[in-house]
Amino acid sequence: MKLIELKNIDRYFTLGNNKIYALKNINLTIEKGDFVAIIGQSGSGKSTLMNILGCLDAPSSGSYKIDGVEVANMDSDAKAELRCRTFGFVFQRYNLLSALSAFENIALPCVYYGLNSKTRNEKTKKLLSGLGLEDRSENRPNELSGGQQQRVSIARALINGGEIILADEPTGALDSKSGERVMEIIKDLHEKSHTIILVTHDKNIASHANRIVELKDGEIVSDTKKSDAASDIKRTKPAKKSGGFNYLMYQFFESFKMSLKAIKTHKMRSLLTMLGIIIGIASVVSVVALGNGSKDKIMSDMNSIVGANTVIILRGQGFGDKEAAKVKTLKVSDAKTLSRLDFVDSVSPNIMSEGLIVYKNKSVIAGLSGVSAEFLDVNNKKLQMGRKFSASEVESAAAVVIIDHNTQEKLFGGKNSIGEIIIFKKQLLKIIGVIAKEDNSFGPPETNLEIYIPYTTAMYKILGNHDLSSISVKISKDINSHLAEENLIKVLTALHGKKDFFTLNSDSILNMVENIADTLTLLISSIAVIALVVGGIGVMNIMLVSVTERTKEIGIRMAVGAKRKNILQQFLTEAVLLCLIGGAAGVLLAVGLSFAFNSFVSEFKMILSLDAVFIALFFSMFIGILFGYMPARSASNLNPIDALARE
Repeated sequence: MKLIELKNIDRYFTLGNNKIYALKNINLTIEKGDFVAIIGQSGSGKSTLMNILGCLDAPSSGSYKIDGVEVANMDSDAKAELRCRTFGFVFQRYNLLSALSAFENIALPCVYYGLNSKTRNEKTKKLLSGLGLEDRSENRPNELSGGQQQRVSIARALINGGEIILADEPTGALDSKSGERVMEIIKDLHEKSHTIILVTHDKNIASHANRIVELKDGEIVSDTKKSDAASDIKRTKPAKKSGGFNYLMYQFFESFKMSLKAIKTHKMRSLLTMLGIIIGIASVVSVVALGNGSKDKIMSDMNSIVGANTVIILRGQGFGDKEAAKVKTLKVSDAKTLSRLDFVDSVSPNIMSEGLIVYKNKSVIAGLSGVSAEFLDVNNKKLQMGRKFSASEVESAAAVVIIDHNTQEKLFGGKNSIGEIIIFKKQLLKIIGVIAKEDNSFGPPETNLEIYIPYTTAMYKILGNHDLSSISVKISKDINSHLAEENLIKVLTALHGKKDFFTLNSDSILNMVENIADTLTLLISSIAVIALVVGGIGVMNIMLVSVTERTKEIGIRMAVGAKRKNILQQFLTEAVLLCLIGGAAGVLLAVGLSFAFNSFVSEFKMILSLDAVFIALFFSMFIGILFGYMPARSASNLNPIDALARE
């Protein structure tokens, strides 16, 4: 029964205008159960013929059929499937993967075939036991003798059935005793119904076969049969493999495990590959944390100055209006009218002046503000000591005063000033409170002194002026301050008959500052992202080098059944995994930097953002896919025979 049929097979290589023939007009039929030895001197074409038989190489012309199916019509995946479940390769130099144990080398074809781990382990253990290698299962190739390595190679060839065993000089690298042991195993496989195709230059080794095909200068010069192939050969049914979604998940999981092993095997190279990603991710997360901390500090400082949800009404058409001082229409009655609006929480009329403060033998220039009892709440100011004005004190124009922290320090040092009397423009004022120091970057400088008295006191007892400088309006919670501002403008315009004032919305100021802070954070983050891109290019370069270094490994994987998509998936998974590990390390580094920064810097804190962390990790994965695809595709497109020939 014909298993393999070759007709008029040529294999040549083009050198300039010349064709160099490795094989010429090969016609060969191999039946199931045959034990064929292909012999010839070096350069006769026997290895080339075996590579074509094993679908590692393709003929330049002619017909090659397996079980009546034309191989030329098969795509690369179909050929890989043949190498996985039909062929079993036994190489002269063993071609074992140095990073894998004997057990893992044997089980490798099962991974590409899609066998579940339980079935795979059972088959591997059985083969190890049958070949006397059960005590060497965890040893790597460099820990095994030549004979043991070849037995591992044979076990690997049999793991998926190995209906056709292709042995290329299987004893060529062994001593005589080990060689005899290997030949005994091969003969035993033939007796167990495997079709054996053995390539050798040694006629003594070839004598074990029942058929000898001799090549010379790429042509068959003799084909001698000792006996016919067994007629009662039964094809070994391969174990059932996973399919559909389970198969995809299985392949992904196996790629993940192999990628982890590759990373651990080349620790230093992996670390250098990840370094750019680590620095890039740490930079991005740290910059965002610094931006968040800075923004939080700025917003806190701004809130302490203007108060949240506050609208300030001032005279004139805007800042710089030279006619603003002539506007006399802003009155206390306006403030009282606004205070009765449903969406208003509290109102403080403000009247401003400046003058000399006298305390005992000390005198200083300070700014004076006439305000309401709600002034502290409206402007988000806190008391260091004492109390605020009462409504009755405002109503009665009481001679009481609240001083700021700067005035307290200037006139009283560290002493308690509550109850003390100061003089402002010949008016005696009793200190009832001290405003706490505003720890922000936007507050008044240490040289500025401010005092606050009831606006009625300022009007009736000091200034004799009933015109307000401004009105501060605090909007109720859960009310849109911009809509409230529009309504305030409508009400005041109706009261004045025209719009001779302008407004400042604290939320607009805060939003503007927040937008500036966000823009700066984005700008600096964009610069940090450049480090990520550089890191990604580093990943691509290292992975391309890795493909070059591991070309032989790729060839071995293809020889035992790996499809192009398996190679692509493995190298892409490895690149993504490198970037994800680097990303995680970068996040941890950023957390460490944040902790150290917050321990030594008190002005503001780095605030880590979970969104930034997740985006950074996602971006690192994206970098892995983007810059890992090219090397992975390059690896998957390698020709199996060219890859195997690379040292």
